[in-house]
Amino acid sequence: MSNCKEKLFSEFEAPTTQEWLDKIQVDLKGADFNKRLVWRTNEGFDVPPFYRREDVLKLNTPESLPGEFPYVRGNKKNDNSWYIRQDINADDANKANEKALDILNRGINSLGFKIPGDCVNAEFIGTLLNGIDCEAVELNFNTCKRHTLELAEILSSYFDKKGYDKAKINGSLDWDPIEKIVIKGHDTTPILSVAPQIVEAMKDYPHFRCISVNAISLNNAGAYIVQELGYAMAWGNEYMNMLTDAGIDADLAASKITFNMGISENFFMEIAKFRAARLLWAEIVKKYEPKAETSCMMCVNAVTSKYNMTLFDSYVNLLRSQTESMSAALAGVHSIVVTPFDAVYENPNDFSERLARNQQLLLKEESHFDKVVDPAAGSYFVEELTTSLSNEGWKIFLDVEENGGYLEAAQKGIVQDDINATNAKRHDAAAKRKEFILGTNQFPNFTEKSEGKKPLGCTCQCGNDHKHDTTFKAIQSTRLAADFENLRLKVEESGKIPVAFMLTIGNLAMRQARAQFSCNFLACAGYKVVDNLGFSTIEEGVDEALKSGADIVVLCSSDDEYAEYAIPAFKYLDGRAMFVVAGAPACMDDLKAAGIENFIHVRCNVLETLKEYNAKLGIK
Repeated sequence: MSNCKEKLFSEFEAPTTQEWLDKIQVDLKGADFNKRLVWRTNEGFDVPPFYRREDVLKLNTPESLPGEFPYVRGNKKNDNSWYIRQDINADDANKANEKALDILNRGINSLGFKIPGDCVNAEFIGTLLNGIDCEAVELNFNTCKRHTLELAEILSSYFDKKGYDKAKINGSLDWDPIEKIVIKGHDTTPILSVAPQIVEAMKDYPHFRCISVNAISLNNAGAYIVQELGYAMAWGNEYMNMLTDAGIDADLAASKITFNMGISENFFMEIAKFRAARLLWAEIVKKYEPKAETSCMMCVNAVTSKYNMTLFDSYVNLLRSQTESMSAALAGVHSIVVTPFDAVYENPNDFSERLARNQQLLLKEESHFDKVVDPAAGSYFVEELTTSLSNEGWKIFLDVEENGGYLEAAQKGIVQDDINATNAKRHDAAAKRKEFILGTNQFPNFTEKSEGKKPLGCTCQCGNDHKHDTTFKAIQSTRLAADFENLRLKVEESGKIPVAFMLTIGNLAMRQARAQFSCNFLACAGYKVVDNLGFSTIEEGVDEALKSGADIVVLCSSDDEYAEYAIPAFKYLDGRAMFVVAGAPACMDDLKAAGIENFIHVRCNVLETLKEYNAKLGIK
């Protein structure tokens, strides 16, 4: 059998990379290889259309082993298990406790309690944790940063009173004052000095972390993957510096830091991000000369993004969060929170929370994602992405360090300016449909109504009003779909839904293609669109449009035929409805000279065009 194999393979000569490139160039028929096939990422590097073994041989990441420094392949050697986490608003201790006990029987093994600052007391915590085996469940707590030390002391006392084994307590406290500086511009520097005391309060709990790096907030503000990665490293290093400068042992300091990171829709890039993050963090911590190499392990709680979630066609959010959670699971994170699909417009209910839980359970119980350590390892593509992201993320880290570290960079507004610029760039790309939001700016549900849904605002965990407390620059961000949603909501609130009628005539293929394009274009604003099979004359089409009560008549034909049909149709319509030409024909200047001013095509800014149409239709 082996002889047969040797003979088989000896008959085929392995092609070289250049031979592949030559063959591709022939197939491109003169088209530019770099423009057609090379992916220019937002992360600062290019991705070619194929990789070969020779590309990966020069990389270091494939040489790493699971559970060993620099942990690029994960912290575990034997499996890929992660905590399935669900967060609970715990403003009522009894109700939160009842809910926690219920969901622990539904597949959850990690609880996140969001506690108002004025509820932090021993009695409240006792009620909240009543009946919960704290050695069997991961416990995570988030409260006002000014009350976190008090909460840490209460928890330590509670665990002692219950006689729990300190080594079996797993969880975290979400204490991250720097997040408030970056996101809200609030001056929280006075409470940064509390960090060593919080660590001291929890030092006897080796698996309980109490300092957080909430890079998820950058993700939800529209940051590119490499920005979240690079800034998260600088952010974590700021806390390492702070703790070690205060006399905290490097091993203890590193063991108390946890990262809450977002997951965006870029499937393979997100897998690579978490692998790169572990690699970079291990190298950073190593510089502090910890006694134990395991202190260089990074603990990541991954949360599916809100930035790309939508109010309209909201069930598509399930598709987004499913691929996102898959990325994180395959990348070997510590825990995952799947944001319920309705979180952007209402407080999640039992139904949406159940779906969110089941999304992770499907990955574990049916897809067995928890069985194989680092399944992406060895993939030429993922290994290259991991290395490329590491390099670009490290550049951001070094740039921040040159500006005095993450805290100083935030106080100068460097971080905020960078994220705000990215957010603005992404909103502009969405407006021009260079970045697609399925169900919003591309293939919207034509007939869907909001049914009273409104975007939710964010609230401070403290419950205090910090509206005017802005010492530093803040990040100004809205979800990517928000501009289109506001536009569509205004149309609904106007009380009159405009009707857009497709006047299809001439070349069959072109009129159908342009009618479909125009329907998708105008439905982004919630207009009612009326498609048609075709008309034999423009008079017939215009008459039918007016009979249907059309506010907009869209002429759909081929570029050549617009010279014949557009001006007669415009004149016959005679201002009785808005007239739009679908396309950018060569005769556009002639059509404009005749008074036609509305054209929709792939180079349009969809959002601005629809705003303009709303204004013309009296919708404000």
